[in-house]
Amino acid sequence: MTDGIDLTEKLSTFSEHWSPRTVTQFNGCDVMVVKVKGEFVWHHHDDTDDFFLVLKGKLDIQLRDRTVTLGPGQMYVVPKGVEHRPVARDEVHLLLIEPTGTPNTGDVATAAPRRTA
Repeated sequence: MTDGIDLTEKLSTFSEHWSPRTVTQFNGCDVMVVKVKGEFVWHHHDDTDDFFLVLKGKLDIQLRDRTVTLGPGQMYVVPKGVEHRPVARDEVHLLLIEPTGTPNTGDVATAAPRRTA
């Protein structure tokens, strides 16, 4: 990589929700941006933690026993195996980091395809 990555510019290249775009990779992980709105499905990841960093908006991460609310500049890591559901009342922009190939629903059959921004 010879230049910095402008996350705002990357986010401006698409409008779909819940469709992460890989902007770079490091140490076997995809660094992705995604726009979300509405409720995602309840899911868990058996083998990986789930990293969320809010760039814009307000995100609720519902857990079975509580809700974690995040605003811009705030992050949360859902431990592997913990069932959760991200919810965005209005559009939210996120930075996600996951091991390359990790399905966003925890299940390859229902996961969104990986795209590059």
